[in-house]
Amino acid sequence: MLASEAAMTKSYLTTSTGSKAKVHRRKPAIPVIKHIAKDNDQEKQEILTKPIELSRVIHFLEDPLAATLKERQIFALKKVVKRRQKGFLLKELADVFKILYICAEKSKDHPEYTSVLCDLLKICRLPFLKEKTSDEVTYAQTVKESLSQMGFLMRVPNADVRNQICHSIISVYSSVTSKHSVDGMDSLSKPAAVSKPAVPSHRFSKHSMRLHPTSLGYRVQLLEKSGLAETLVLSMALLENQPAVKLHVLQTLQMLSSSSDVNCSLILKAQGAQQICFHMNEPDPSGQVLFRSSEILWNLLERGCKEEVTAQLSNMDCIMALKEAFLHQLLNGFRHYDLQLRNDLLVITTLIAENPKSPLIESLFAKQLVLFVTFPELKSHNPLVRNLKLSYNNEDFEMKRLLLNLVVVMSKDLSALQLFKEGHVVLALLHLVKPTAAPPEGQSGPRNWNTVQQEELQLQALATLATVAPLMLDDYMTCQGNTCLLLLLEWCTERDAYFGQGHSFHGTGGRGSKKAQMRYCVRLLRSMASLGNEAINQDLFDQGAISQLLVIIMQMEGSPEEEDVITLEIKADIQLILSALCENNPHRKELFGSEGVEMTVHFLKMSTEKFYSGLGHNKLILSTVDCVWSCIVGCYTTEDVFLEKEGIFLLLDLLHSSPRNMQNVVLGTLLELCDNPKTMSHILAWRGQKSLTTPGLLLQLWRQEEAELGVSRDLYGRISDPKKPILCYYQEEEDSQVSLPANRPSAAVMDVSENLRSKIYSVFCKLGFEALPGLSTEDYITLSIVTRYLDFKVGEVWDEISKELSLEGVRPVTPDEEALDTIAKMTEDTARRVTTQQSSMLEQRDKEDVSEEKRMYTEISYNWKQQELTAQSWEHFVAKTSNYKILKETKEHQERTIYSSRPKPKYKEAIFHPTQIHGLQITKFCGRVMTVESTPANLTGGPLANTELALERVPIQGGALRKLPTATEDPEYFNTVSVK
Repeated sequence: MLASEAAMTKSYLTTSTGSKAKVHRRKPAIPVIKHIAKDNDQEKQEILTKPIELSRVIHFLEDPLAATLKERQIFALKKVVKRRQKGFLLKELADVFKILYICAEKSKDHPEYTSVLCDLLKICRLPFLKEKTSDEVTYAQTVKESLSQMGFLMRVPNADVRNQICHSIISVYSSVTSKHSVDGMDSLSKPAAVSKPAVPSHRFSKHSMRLHPTSLGYRVQLLEKSGLAETLVLSMALLENQPAVKLHVLQTLQMLSSSSDVNCSLILKAQGAQQICFHMNEPDPSGQVLFRSSEILWNLLERGCKEEVTAQLSNMDCIMALKEAFLHQLLNGFRHYDLQLRNDLLVITTLIAENPKSPLIESLFAKQLVLFVTFPELKSHNPLVRNLKLSYNNEDFEMKRLLLNLVVVMSKDLSALQLFKEGHVVLALLHLVKPTAAPPEGQSGPRNWNTVQQEELQLQALATLATVAPLMLDDYMTCQGNTCLLLLLEWCTERDAYFGQGHSFHGTGGRGSKKAQMRYCVRLLRSMASLGNEAINQDLFDQGAISQLLVIIMQMEGSPEEEDVITLEIKADIQLILSALCENNPHRKELFGSEGVEMTVHFLKMSTEKFYSGLGHNKLILSTVDCVWSCIVGCYTTEDVFLEKEGIFLLLDLLHSSPRNMQNVVLGTLLELCDNPKTMSHILAWRGQKSLTTPGLLLQLWRQEEAELGVSRDLYGRISDPKKPILCYYQEEEDSQVSLPANRPSAAVMDVSENLRSKIYSVFCKLGFEALPGLSTEDYITLSIVTRYLDFKVGEVWDEISKELSLEGVRPVTPDEEALDTIAKMTEDTARRVTTQQSSMLEQRDKEDVSEEKRMYTEISYNWKQQELTAQSWEHFVAKTSNYKILKETKEHQERTIYSSRPKPKYKEAIFHPTQIHGLQITKFCGRVMTVESTPANLTGGPLANTELALERVPIQGGALRKLPTATEDPEYFNTVSVK
């Protein structure tokens, strides 16, 4: 584009006639000696004609006839430099960089052009100028190509030119735009050819055009698009003999990569990370090459693609360069600046170690780093550490932490474990783990890490051991790791004056206590116990880990401190350790004992509302259920204690209220406990909300499971498709797929272990399928499916076998084919029978509902009839008390009734004994009241003077005697007898 613009400008000013070119110069629009009072149009025309002057300079430089006029060309170039001291216009950039290109070409044979080239590049440091706001958009492509050509000028072998290019790039990328606009007349006006009289400046500023610098964001954006960063990286190959220029280029690359992702991508595209690492150890009197190289690598790792950076650095040459630089800074550096640079190199090395293809071990750099990991905890005669001294300042402390982190990163490579074994890394880490006692008062101990540093290193060593120790079991056992950790755990439970700082990442939540140490110690023990290594678990058991852990967890539970995330994590990890120790070992389960059962029962009573607290109660309850499964189930002694503590009730409560993802574990634990014959009575005795029984709960879970699995059921829960009575939706999706390999279980087999139905069926096999309490018709419909679950599952497996043979193109022999057809038909017939049974249940339920409805209606009718009779009786009673006529009629009716109830004599000669007794005065009121004055002598056999017999008050009805009702009944409805 620049060449085409120059050609157009040249053709605009020249015409060709024959073999000779004639130059026609236009008459200037404004005379050289101008009148002071110029109008506004003349000033604008002067500004607009100035770009043509650069084109004249370009023509003059390219004219073959002017090739020998070197002095005049240099004079013209210096004139351009002098007139553009305030910066270049955006519309001039094409011509400016054309001039720069010509000067660069001429400087090869004529070094005089070099100084002019530097002067022009020096002006490029200034912001480019714009006349209008739209110029930025109009000339954006020109600016981008111009900046790109500035990078290509690095091919000029002159050191001054290269340094000036770097200065200009840094200025363009980082200079601050002036707040004031640039006066166009001051910046672009020609020097006066003839002396002019003094004119007040306000006369020019009133009519002059104002030019404005481009913004910093505009320049940065176009510089990124120009690809200048990539060009600078490629130009480093030309700077072998110019170390000062190379340092300047590194400074420029550091600035370009410090805040731009685009520039970092361009540098990586040119293999910049690798090129910089290759030359970072070259002789450098200034001592800045290594620093700036590491800063560029840091910027690339932060803003570029980290995988691309590590891939470029993961070669033997780069590793050796990093090794040399790190060792030099470690052994010879003493300034704060040197220590920081050493740590930066160690971080870069750690990131390279994450790449499994890096030759860190092959270069022997890893072996030396392992040596530094164990220093100063372990003594060594290696020359690298013999004279190494640590000042235990913050930078040395940071290096120690970085080395521990490097151990974790390197542990992913199994070949590094041999280096750890040879370097006794586990022993050094256990040495850091041990709590350090403070020296007695008045005595100064050996120089070592301070209290805060010691705490952070102790926590990080525990975190490192959690990764490394499971990979190095022999070293862990040789160094008595279990003993060390149990002693540390005992120290964590002691009450002393220790005050945890809790500033570091690992010390979160442990400020003012030993909670952080306990957290990482328990986590490490969990990592070791969960390996299932019998030697490690037996060693823990022999040292009394079970009883110690039980005491710790109950102490924490009884602490008045509020529960937090760390506390709950420690409790869950302790339960997981106990589960790992007691699993498949009846003797350890027996020693788990009543204390362990008390612990599990206590946590099972946890409120289900805490499941969603976000602190980790859900993990704690899961670890508690796992503890029941591993530490209690299988030992009748602990099982009986668990049953006595109502553990079955707690498990059923948890099964009823727990989230869906917990029910599988809880139900599995409950199923294991069903092997104990005492469990059945507890299961059947449980009652939930609304008198829900265990069979009802299990059938409810079955229906929820089938709804989630998408099993086909009708509105009443019956089997809707007899050909697939219990088939899930994902099993139907896999029917059309290819045949499965022999080592992969089929969908029907996987279904048994992935949902609750098989466990529910197993529990019902223990409980039985008949005479179950608290079941509704819906439950019985579901129970009919559960009863046939095994038959249906067997039919599914055989159906999958048939489909497998069909997919593989195998036709079974005739007897086998007939057997498969028979099995499929039997499964379908079974499903149809179950469907018929379910329909009869629904019909029976409908009949019962109708009968119940009739019974309720009859009962309601009886109740209303009774209320009517009661009302009538009361009205009749009130009428008797208020109307003597009615009372008399009632009396007569009563007497007739009594008389009719008396037996008639069968023989006329028979003697009838009346019921009335002589000597009695009877008063009747709604019955009879007898008053006995005396007892006849013929009844007692002799005279009884002044003798009163208290007779029992009895009602007289129908000539017979009976006891009166209790005092709660209304006495007005009964006969009253009083004896005087």
